[in-house]
Formats: sequence, structure tokens, C-alpha cells
Amino acid sequence: MITADAVRLLAVGGAHPDRRGRLTAPHIPATSNPGDLHEEVGGGIFNAARIAHRRGVAVSLFSLRGGDPAGEAVAHAVAEAGFEDLSVTFLDRTTPSYTAILDHDGELITGLADMALYETAFAKQMRRSKTRAAVAAANAILCDANMPADAVAALAALRGSTPLYAIAVSPAKAGRLVPSFAEIAVLFMNASEARSLCNQSASAPPGQTVQALRARGLNAGVITQGSNALTVFDGSGHWSIVPPRIDPVVDVTGAGDALAGATIAALMRGRSLPEAAREGVAASGLVVASASAAPDFDANLFNAALARVPAPHSVS
Repeated sequence: MITADAVRLLAVGGAHPDRRGRLTAPHIPATSNPGDLHEEVGGGIFNAARIAHRRGVAVSLFSLRGGDPAGEAVAHAVAEAGFEDLSVTFLDRTTPSYTAILDHDGELITGLADMALYETAFAKQMRRSKTRAAVAAANAILCDANMPADAVAALAALRGSTPLYAIAVSPAKAGRLVPSFAEIAVLFMNASEARSLCNQSASAPPGQTVQALRARGLNAGVITQGSNALTVFDGSGHWSIVPPRIDPVVDVTGAGDALAGATIAALMRGRSLPEAAREGVAASGLVVASASAAPDFDANLFNAALARVPAPHSVS
């Protein structure tokens, strides 16, 4: 249960309908493929915030939505999650959405992000007195690259000494965070996003990517690579964590968001980054084994998942 004096996370960014179509047979390009379509309210920020909340963090959520049924569904989901809802509704606009097509093994084939409202309206909202008050009340801030670069920079300028965490979202959007690298405490990204930030090929080894990100001014990061070892780095070191095998994999959607949410919750409790990332791996595994991007779990289930995650391995 979240108490009145719990640490508070201000989550700023994507909260919108998340549609996932999963094929029931191997993918055949350029033709109709049989499958199932599932929809729930998601978005990088909303997914991560729900996991952080399950790990004992109070959440204030700030996003943008339209005055349509999709926006009403988002508002209902935010209330149901138990968040303070600071979002702005534009009655004449369409609520952003994300549609993913997964193969029969649950891996992403392609995704379509329809998010014009985020592009045009986030930066202006950073100037509201209500936004400044929310930043001042937070113990930590999380944003994602669904926000344009000027909105991220404006949020970073407001933060003072409050740590700012960020989720890269996609290779196409991750570059928006580069101008604010010096202000970001930890960036959560997958290997494709990390390499795109450094203009590296897919064959670049993790250590080389870490060096390149540091050279670009990033202080710390967590780089996932599906079921392979993830990379964790900060100013004091570089670690590797091998995630436990998940069988069966039900749906990978939201796994990276869950990792970010649980890691941030652990950091807010005073854990070191590598130990906090280990908790993130546990949460990510619970998501991959579920049809939901933010499944319910109690402390016992989480601790059982955490027990399966090996200790971080220092990389020389």
C-alpha cells in the first residue's frame, strides 16, 4: 500500500491506447496473417509508472490526451492505477496511440506510433505553473522520448537537484534526448536505441557502445538486449546482468518499461544502479511471462522472480 509520505515519482510522457496484434503462425510478409488483437492503456511512461507504483512509489502522471473515447479510457486507467492525474485534455484533438505487430513468438515485427499531439503540445505545457509545482513536489522525475527535444530540455531545466530518468522509446526518437544527456541521471534503452545514439552498426560490442555514450555526455544507462545480457554503467563502473530464461514468452511489450519502473523504484529506495537494475530485470521477466504490459504482482511473486536473477557481473 502507498502511504502519504511515500517517495513520489513525477512521470511525464506517453500514456495512450496500446494495441498489440500477435500472429498465430509464422509471419509471411506483404500478405494477410492470422492473429489476435489486444488493446489496453499503455505507453512507456504509464507502463513504467505502474511498475514503480507496485514497488511502493507514489506517482503523479502528466501526459496529453484528446477529448475522444480513447482519452476517456486513458483517464479511467490512470485513476484506476491510483495516480495523481496532472494530464491535459485537448477536446478537439485525437488521443495518441501505438499499434504493435508481434510474430508468433511474441517478438516485434513493426510498430506504428500515431502521436501528433505529443509533438505539438508538450513543450508549451512545461511552462505551466502546475508543472513547476509538480516538479518541485517530486523526489524523482521520469520522462520518455515521446516528448520532443525542446520539451525534454524544458523539463530538465525545471528539475533543480531532482534526478531525471528517461526512456529512449525507439531508435527514431531516442536522439531527442541527446541535448539533455548531461541532465539525465539514467537512460533506459535497448541495444538498437543505444547504437543509434552512437551511429554504430549492429555488430558493435556493448563496451564500445558504453564508451561512445559516455563520450556523448551520458552519465549512466541501462541497455537491454532481449533475452541476452543487459549492460549497466555509471561513473564508477560497467556491469552485465544475464536475465533468467522465461518460458514461455507470452508478450515482450512493456518489458523495457517495466525494467525502468522497477529500477527507478529501487534507486529511490537508495539501491546502487547495478542492484537496482537487478530488480528491474525481475520485473521485466514478470511482464514477458504475462499478456499485460504491467501485470499485477505481490511482494512474494516479485521476490521469487528476483531470486532467479543473478548478481551483476563487473566488466573490466
